[in-house]
Amino acid sequence: MPNYGRTKLACYLGFITQAIAANFAPLLFLKFHNDYGISLGNIALISTVYFFMQLLVDLFCAKFVDKIGYRVSIVISEVCSAAGLIGLAFLPDLLPDAFAGILISVSVYAVGCGLIEVLVSPIIEACPFENKEATMSLLHSFYCWGCVGTIVISTLFFSLFGMDSWRWLTLIWALVPAVNIFNFATCPIVPIVEDGKGMGIRQLGKKPLFWAAICLMVCAGASELAMAQWASAYAEAALGLSKALGDLLGPCMFAVTMGISRVIYGKYGEKLKLTWFMLGSGALCVVCYLLASLSSNPVIGLIGCVLCGFSVGIMWPGTISISSKKFPAGGTSMFALLAMAGDLGGSIGPAFVGRVTQFAGDDIRAGMGVGLIFPIVLIIMLMIISKASVKTESDRQ
Repeated sequence: MPNYGRTKLACYLGFITQAIAANFAPLLFLKFHNDYGISLGNIALISTVYFFMQLLVDLFCAKFVDKIGYRVSIVISEVCSAAGLIGLAFLPDLLPDAFAGILISVSVYAVGCGLIEVLVSPIIEACPFENKEATMSLLHSFYCWGCVGTIVISTLFFSLFGMDSWRWLTLIWALVPAVNIFNFATCPIVPIVEDGKGMGIRQLGKKPLFWAAICLMVCAGASELAMAQWASAYAEAALGLSKALGDLLGPCMFAVTMGISRVIYGKYGEKLKLTWFMLGSGALCVVCYLLASLSSNPVIGLIGCVLCGFSVGIMWPGTISISSKKFPAGGTSMFALLAMAGDLGGSIGPAFVGRVTQFAGDDIRAGMGVGLIFPIVLIIMLMIISKASVKTESDRQ
């Protein structure tokens, strides 16, 4: 009997790897700026390159993963993640241009993270677990705990050993994907659909309900990242906190509440209706954006930011679960396109809020107010999908 618990462990560590890669380098941005003389404009490009590479990998996966195979692809993801983090510790000092060294390293581990994002969910979906919606939600909670762990452990490490020891910490973080190479190489992996029977991009594109799911995923990514990326700045600007305290009270607490939401559904999912849980979460998300944008009390505004993590927690894994039920033959193409839509939303959301904030004279509350559009559209998409589900069930009867 295959031990799918080992598969689950490997997937958990895969999402922790992704969390390390997404959150560690931003903690070093000012260090890079001061030590290597990299302009803040170029520093901002690091995150852009990271997300752009993930988008390219999402597109690549839709075409080629089925030909390469899931096991080979997921092992490559961990190899790239480990190699990129190791490169980050050495390449900036070895190459004539430190910025080039950073970008090369980030690009390499972004390839690994893009593969993780696309492949881990279908690997879990294909395993014979009883309540797959709850299992999916619990899986995605490990990204949240990875974010919290990366921020808290890195902050403690730097306070004990100083920022100059960042290269050692980078190598320590690289051990997570390095160990997980063995886990993915040896754990049981089941194909999500039989060879040649998965839906292609064109087939999925002909399904109106799939486009609703894509819109839902874009709004899920935008609602999550627009608040998460600006939570630290909000804590600093509204409450006058230090950068370290702003990170802990802003994005760190956001990740904690998001993880709690996913664990709750992971534990009690079989007793809860997914669509209603997502609709309730969407309504809470609207309230959170209203608190962050309209409250004159900065503490209440920060509470809105933190609770927003809980409200968006179910959106990403929930959309994957709904799509898997609606399109059981969706295969790799479906998971890749959903991941691409989420990443696209994650790129659009923070940029949109930031641009509006700038036009409003650096008033971050104005940016949050306009960001309200994402959870509103998300609720509309959920209602469309829910209505279509009810119609399908009545047609069957």
